[in-house]
Amino acid sequence: MTYVILQSCCNDASCVAVCPVDCIHPTPDEPNFMQAEMLHIDPETCIDCGACADECPVDAIQLDDDLAEDQRAYLDLNAQYYEALPMTCTSAVDNPKPWRTDDFSDLRVAVVGSGPAGFYAAKDLQTLRVAQVEVFDRLLTPYGLARFGVAPDHQATKGVTAMFQSLGKKKNLHVNLGIDVGQHISHAELLEHHDAVIYAVGASLDRQLGIEGEDLVGSHAANEFVAWYNGHPEYANHQFDLSGERAVIIGNGNVALDIARMLLANTDHLEKTDMAQHALDALQNSNIREVVVVGRRGPAQAAYTNPEILALLSHEGIDVIIDQTEAATDDITQTILDDRRTESSVRAKVRSAQEAATRIASGARKRLVLRYLHSPVKFDGREGRLDSVTLVRNRLELLEDGTVVAVRTSTTEEMKANIVFRSVGYRGSSVSDVPFDDHQGIIPNLDGKVIDPHTGEPLPGVYVTGWIKRGPTGVIGTNKQCAGQTVDQLLQDHLRGDLTAPIHPAGSVRTLIAERCPDAIGFDEWGRVDTAEQAAGAALSRPRVKFVDTESILVAARGLHDR
Repeated sequence: MTYVILQSCCNDASCVAVCPVDCIHPTPDEPNFMQAEMLHIDPETCIDCGACADECPVDAIQLDDDLAEDQRAYLDLNAQYYEALPMTCTSAVDNPKPWRTDDFSDLRVAVVGSGPAGFYAAKDLQTLRVAQVEVFDRLLTPYGLARFGVAPDHQATKGVTAMFQSLGKKKNLHVNLGIDVGQHISHAELLEHHDAVIYAVGASLDRQLGIEGEDLVGSHAANEFVAWYNGHPEYANHQFDLSGERAVIIGNGNVALDIARMLLANTDHLEKTDMAQHALDALQNSNIREVVVVGRRGPAQAAYTNPEILALLSHEGIDVIIDQTEAATDDITQTILDDRRTESSVRAKVRSAQEAATRIASGARKRLVLRYLHSPVKFDGREGRLDSVTLVRNRLELLEDGTVVAVRTSTTEEMKANIVFRSVGYRGSSVSDVPFDDHQGIIPNLDGKVIDPHTGEPLPGVYVTGWIKRGPTGVIGTNKQCAGQTVDQLLQDHLRGDLTAPIHPAGSVRTLIAERCPDAIGFDEWGRVDTAEQAAGAALSRPRVKFVDTESILVAARGLHDR
């Protein structure tokens, strides 16, 4: 028997550290780890000891004998990874760094952002027993992307937050929720109260298409819809017109497939998730029967991961339609497939698309249409409202550096739709008084150390981790390695004496917060919110019912919810 890694893999790599035979790859020490869509277990080397399954924070590892029929494809995914990349011995993960044995009991660090990136950094620091770690978040709820970005039907992936819950009870770590850095407290004040500041504020803004009609009513950024159905307080009141029968999604990454699945899924299934109630109500009354997902290149370059497309291909009640000519292997794609350096995940995407293109439609009431080699060139509308999308056919071109680009042809088509979601990537937003690279949408940095864009020199005591550091790449667990790199930089700077000691006494930042933001809450108060949400969910056989407005959150935080 062998263990198999499934869809909910978060790339946390906790499993790598406990594997006694080094059969889980890529490891954080390997160059392709940060770009890997999931980890893989070598079936030829696995001794089915179960250590990885016990350690996995999201229950993504199972024995092959226990797999459901729609999970059997993951056996092939794991095996194919090692066929393309035979296993080699690697150094052990999480080897202690020399400086990690030093005394950090005089170090005080602020972490801005309580999503996975921020909490992984805080966890690293807390484990080293630094004097004080203060986590700040502008929202009254923690966990960022894990709470507001992961699809509601991926509850196992959300389980990664369980490892962060105990952190709030540690004496040297304090969580401040409802604090907007730049508004309630400045960057300079954070540095006056701490030796260093780590920004882990994510990348929540959408990238623009830059085409005519993009601002028509009915054209939405993907992140707005995702935040809406996940109960983000700032998006709970948004409105989406689901009265038409077709929705179009521009972009074919995992977020695009998440949106497609939410639009097409049986709401009986969604009622068992933590989807926001207002979204459930809207989707129950939705008329959408077809979702068209448009990608500018071919299946080999699709941005979605194999687990996401496999889940949709096995989704009951949804026909997946792919044009055989768009999934066909052209000369450029064949060149890529013939290259031994091509990752197994790319081959799997091509194979999945081509197999799906040959399926006979079942006549299901709902359809997911995957369009490749097309780009939008214009959104048309009447009286300011979206009415149709004009697509242009692309051809692929291989550049000298190996990059495959989409080149427009003269062939266009018009597709009727009154709602479009633009899912072409995310970008970060600037933080007051902190350098920002507007072109890349990140805080400029070198391995996590923020740099002055004018001089190229690092700014003492200022660091970044997560998407605001590297851009919107990787999955939740990828942030563990990313945060570790940043924390290591901070520790080295501290030991070299490069950090400026705070001028205010320890704990005084909380006095400042209490004066300026009396509605801020700590992790104990968040615990009351968490308990109340889960209690409300239990009554409906759901994981939780999210509070989506500030007043409800504060009532629960103060223990007034059931009084």
